[in-house]
Order: sequence, then structure tokens, then C-alpha cells
Amino acid sequence: MTSNTPASQRVAELRKLLTDASRAYHERDEQIIPDAEYDHLIRELEALEAAHPELDSPDSVTHAVGGKASSRFPEVVHAVPMLSLGNAFSDEEVRDFVRRIDERLRRPTLMFSAEPKLDGLAINLRYENGVFVQGATRGDGATGEDVSANLRQIKVIPLQLQGEGWPDVLEVRGEVYMPRADFERYNEQARLHGGKVLANPRNGAAGSLRQLDPKISAQRPLSFYAYGLGEVDGELPPTHSGTLAQLARWGFPVSDLCQVVEGADGLLAYYRDIGARRDGLAFDIDGVVYKLDDREGQQEMGFVARAPRWAIAHKFPAQEQTTTVEAIEIQIGRTGAATPVARLKPVHVAGVVVTNATLHNADQIARLDVRVGDTVIVRRAGDVIPEVVSVITDRRPEGTTPWQMPANCPVCGSEIVREEGEAVWRCSGELSCPAQRKEAIAHFASRKAMDIDGLGDKYIETLVDAGIVRGVADLYALQRDQLLVLKLALDAESPEALASQLSLHLAPEGSGGTLNQILRLDAADAGWRARALSVPARFEWNTKKIATKWADNLIAAIANSRSTTLSRLLFALGIEHVGESTAKALSVWFGDLALIRRMPWPLFKRVPDIGGEVARSIGHFMAQPGNQEAIDALLARGVQITDAHAPHAKLRAELNLANLLQDLEIPKVTPVRAKQLAEAFPSAEAIRDESAHNFVTAGLPAETANALVTWLDVDANAALFSAAGAALQQLLALTPEAQQQAAGPLEGQTVVLTGTLAQMNRDDAKAQLEALGAKVAGSVSKKTSFVVAGTEAGSKLDKANELGVAVWDEARLLAFLAENGKQA
Repeated sequence: MTSNTPASQRVAELRKLLTDASRAYHERDEQIIPDAEYDHLIRELEALEAAHPELDSPDSVTHAVGGKASSRFPEVVHAVPMLSLGNAFSDEEVRDFVRRIDERLRRPTLMFSAEPKLDGLAINLRYENGVFVQGATRGDGATGEDVSANLRQIKVIPLQLQGEGWPDVLEVRGEVYMPRADFERYNEQARLHGGKVLANPRNGAAGSLRQLDPKISAQRPLSFYAYGLGEVDGELPPTHSGTLAQLARWGFPVSDLCQVVEGADGLLAYYRDIGARRDGLAFDIDGVVYKLDDREGQQEMGFVARAPRWAIAHKFPAQEQTTTVEAIEIQIGRTGAATPVARLKPVHVAGVVVTNATLHNADQIARLDVRVGDTVIVRRAGDVIPEVVSVITDRRPEGTTPWQMPANCPVCGSEIVREEGEAVWRCSGELSCPAQRKEAIAHFASRKAMDIDGLGDKYIETLVDAGIVRGVADLYALQRDQLLVLKLALDAESPEALASQLSLHLAPEGSGGTLNQILRLDAADAGWRARALSVPARFEWNTKKIATKWADNLIAAIANSRSTTLSRLLFALGIEHVGESTAKALSVWFGDLALIRRMPWPLFKRVPDIGGEVARSIGHFMAQPGNQEAIDALLARGVQITDAHAPHAKLRAELNLANLLQDLEIPKVTPVRAKQLAEAFPSAEAIRDESAHNFVTAGLPAETANALVTWLDVDANAALFSAAGAALQQLLALTPEAQQQAAGPLEGQTVVLTGTLAQMNRDDAKAQLEALGAKVAGSVSKKTSFVVAGTEAGSKLDKANELGVAVWDEARLLAFLAENGKQA
């Protein structure tokens, strides 16, 4: 056969592809093709070399072990070569493995040590007289890298052997790996702080062990399991399982998943057992390893070119495959988080056809540089959502462009915004976005928001799925009949059971047809519960046969929630970063929903404890038309604010042009420069129309003047500047002078609540104390004015007595509230 035959061309092509992949994997800790594809290609090459012996070569990748040792570390020549294992992918191949050993050894029984095959980095640990002296990677099997300093940082690797009786020289082989939970935590922190995200735990372990600075290795969450031996100068047990037990006594971690089993049936049963438990393990495995347990039998079986005849790896179905990215779309979660999702050319991964994979967030896409058209490696582990772990840039087509996060939500059209200092992008249309509807309604109805008691998650789920509740305002249009059917539907186990229940409780008023025919309930329809809520009006409830109290109570709770405080409603709207305390602060300082709805975001920064991030979040929420429409719908359905008032008099001192200029966050405009501008120009409008020259004339440095003009040249900034200036004047007109607004009797005082109150709950007590001017804190200090102690008060009461802080009982609190126009 000549060198230009199809077989020789394919052999050359496979050797180059596999050699490049092996070098990347073993020498650079990079994976350019998945394990499954590598295994498939190596088998194809082995088959070609077997069919055409003249094409075989001693330097073929089929005879190689691992990769070349890195020149960054000193070389270590292994006293006993570190070989790799042959692979089995089917039951038949496992039975052939056992049959070959049986034919050679002719023993009555064959016992095997079965072990998990960890997906990490193989290493050799050398001990002399019980002391760790050197550790090396496998390298090419004959020569590895000296990574002793880094291995000393792994706490589970003993530096001095325990017990007694160890050989004078002992080389222990095993796997350095990164536990899954630690890997996820490491990547989470890396994404948060803009660091390098590890592709998978194996790469994380290998890369961590190959750091030139041992301090970096010490910071990585590495662990180790022992599974074999290298050079040994001394006696050891006659079986592999006995040797592992001895290693454990000397202080080495050994997997508790190792078992001794008999014959092929025992091996396959172990394989299936570990496969079923695989997804719940603390570490990644890609198969199991079978080793003849008898060490004498191992010696008799011997070795082939690069692997022992007495051991084999039985691989699990591939969890990684290559495919093509056909599109990148945005998926909006229940809380508004915008997650990029890769739409993929369908590919089988771990026994499932995968068409979508998560890309986590925009930062992850940028780090991987995933583009539409790219060939990528996709990973799926058990029930975990498939993810893109890397891009094969060598296969990237021409003309691709980097991906950008879209400006608007694909579901509702609202602006997508990024949280400051966070990797998360969110849709700002909280109330109007259908993707967030269920979460928004659940939050709206919660106890500390609108307090609609009885409206649980499963009811919300069905009401939304039925299309009856499309937004929070629709809660105020619910009818008792709908709720009664909802309860029956959720309690029913099947459409037939629901139809039977409805037949008991409903009586038809008019034309014929059975109830099941009218409702057309079908078990094949996943939405049969939701569709049941469309019960025709011609049916009447037989109230003697159904309990209506739950529905009546919920309708009453919804009706009661129509009258609410401004702080409760603001909290209920679900504005990002606006919790109870921020909602109360907005209510106290601005007092009016109509004012807050139209306030430019910089003015929110005048409220104590509200910074730029929270202010912008409120502004973004109110800038979305859908959110404004949702608020309008609530007001149209009768929701009323019971405690609206003029802005707080203390706000007046904060309302000046210098503060506004600072709050706008204009580059180079420091508090000093803001004060200069405010003194030189009478209003925001006057500043907007000036030139850089006039700003310099007014005393500003040229750098500040140019930065201000450049900022104002942006249309959005100029519009915000004008709106904020106009709002400043409006607020000044609405805010009373300080003497016009009397301070509460507890103004400036700090109160702490502890223990259980008998006649009112803690939330109500807190609200009433705050209404009288108090700040209600969570801990006692010297600055605490007094502590209200109910029954079973604990450490806070002890602290108050220790510091000499006044203590009120519930009776004194109730009397004080009554004196000041408050009721329990």
C-alpha cells in the first residue's frame, strides 16, 4: 500500500488530530475535543493500524501514554512507568476482558477490585523511610513533572506516614481532583470578581497543580485518592484490595466506593450501581476501573504496549460532545434574571438529545468568546442543565462577531439592566413581564407586602396558567366561584376525579351536555386543572355540598388589602433592591406615590441610606411603561394609599442645586466643583445651555468644564439633567418648612423589640413606633433609647440591663401608643 492511499491519509490525519488533542490536554490542561470524541478517534486509528500493519509506527499516539512533561518543572524519571488503561464501552467488552484472564490463569474463581475512575490528574508520590520526598505527574508515562511543592499544599496527602511497617521506599499512585461543590464555589467567586472560570473540575485540578507558585495551589480546593503503587522496596499484602486497606492505615485517602467482586457479573453489577449513584457523588468520574485483585495473577498477566492486561476502564456514556451554536437567545427567569441560552444543533450527550445549553451570563460568554456558528464542547451531567464549557476556535467560521447582551427584554420589551458589581443582568419590567408574573404576584401577596392571606404558590400557579390572573391588579377581580373550582382542581388527581367532584357541587341551570363534555377535560392535556377554571356561568354551586369558607376568607383578604400604606405598596411592587426599610424610607421622605412614580432617579439619593445603585433601580422600574400601567391598573381596581402626606420637612434642607449636581454622578464634578457651579449659575437649565469657556470663567478647571459639556452632549444625559432640575423645583414647592411639620414624640430615638407581645405582633409594633418617629433597630447598644420586652425575652433584654438601658413592658408600650393616637 502506498503512502497516498485513503487509509494512509486517514491515519496521518488521525495521528495529527489526536496528538494535538493529547498535548493540549496533558501539557496545557486544555480540552480541544471531548473525551468521547477522542476515544472514538483513537479506536478508529487502532482499527486502521491493525488492518494495515505496514502503517503502524512506534511513535503513533496509540502507543503513547499521556503527554510530554512541561519544561517549567524539573523532570522526574519514573522508576516504574505510569501506564494508562485500555477502555471498555460495552458489557461484551467487559466479558471479553474477564474471559482473556480466565483463559490465561485457569482459576476456579476470579476476584476483582472495582473502583470509581476519577476524572482528575494522575500523580506519583514517593516516600523514603515514611517521609514524603517527591511528587510527580504522569507526563508521558516514563517522565513526569516534579510538582512536589504544590502537592505539599494538599492537606489530605500525608507528609509523614502513620502507623508502622512501611517499606523503605514506597511510591503511591492516585488522582488529584477537585470536588464538585468546591469547583462550583470557586467558579461562582471567579465570575463574581471577573477571574478565570475553570472549564471543568479536571482542568481545575490539573491547572492548580501546575502553578509555579505553591501559594496559588494552596488556595485551590484540591483533594486526593490513592489507587495504586509504583516502586516498592518492602513487603505489601498479596491482593490489591488488601494493599488499599494498608495504604489507608498509613494515612492515605482511599475511596470508600472500592469493592471486591467476582467475575464479569460482579463487575457489571458494580458498574450499574456506581452509574446510578454517579450524579450524587462529591466528585466527577467518567467510568469505573476493574483490576484483578490477586497481585501474583497481575504479574502473570503482564502488560501490552501501554496498558496492563489485568486492568481495564469501563467508561460511562459521554457527558461531553461537540456541536454547533445555531443561535444565542435570552431566557428571562422568574426573578427577571436574563440568562443567555445557546440553541444548538441537536447532539446526543449522556443518553439525551441536547438542543439547548446555558451560557450562565454575559461575562461567561465574553470569557469563552462564544459566537453564533462556533463549534463548542457541551457538557451534561445527570439532570444538570447542559452547559457550554469551551469553544473550539480552530473550527470557527469566518465572519463571526462577538455576542452582545440585547438592550431590551425579549418577553416584554423592558430595558435589561446590569446590577452594579454583579454578573447578573435583569429585565426591569418586574410587574409587566409575563416571565416574572408568578414570582411578582407571590411577592405582592406576601405577608409583609399586601398581606393577602391564603393565596399560596400553587393557587397562583394555576390562576396564572389559566390566564385568569395576568398581573397583580387581576387579583382584585377574582370571584368566589373561580376560587372554589380552583380548590377542587388542585385537590383532584385526574380530570375524571375533578369532573366527578364538580358534578357533586354544581347544578346545571340550562341546556344539556354532561359537565365533562362541556369542560372537555382530557388527561393528556397538562393544563386540565387550569382549563377547569372556565366553568360556564350556567352552573350554580350547591352550597350545602361544598365548604366555601376558604374562598370567602381569601376574597375578604383581597378586599382588605385594597387599603394599604405607601411603604407596603412600594415593597409589594417588587422593585429590585427595595426591601421593607427602603420602602419605608421612601414613604417617610416623599409621602406620595404619584410623586415617587415620576421622580428622576438622582433625587432618590437624598433619602438616607439610598445610594446610586438603589436609586437607579427605582428609576429603571418607574421608567418602564409596563410597570406604570400595572400601577395604574391597581389604582383603577380600588387600591388606596391610606397614609399619603407631603414630603418630609427634613427633605427641604437636602434640595439644592449643588446636591443635585453631585447626585447626577457627572464625571469630574466633585462636591467642591458642584458647589462652585451652583454659586455661579442660578438653575440646572442655566447650566445646561452654557459653554465650557463660561464654566472655566466661572472658576472650574478646564478638565471639569470639558467633562461636563461632554456629558451634557449625550441626549439621554441632557434629558435627565432637565427632568431632575424640574423635579427639584417641584419638590421645593411641595415640601413644607421645618417648623410647619411637627416631629413625632420619638423623633431621634432608637428602640429595640424583643420577646413575644400578647396583644399585637412585632411588625405592627415596629410600624407604629416608626410612625411616631423612632428608629427600630435589631440590636441593643449604648445608643438605644429603650427596649420593649415581651415574654420569653432573651439576650437583648440581658444586654439592656447590663448597659442600663430603659426597659418597657407591653402594657407601657400600649399606654404610650394610646396617648399618641395609636391603637394595638
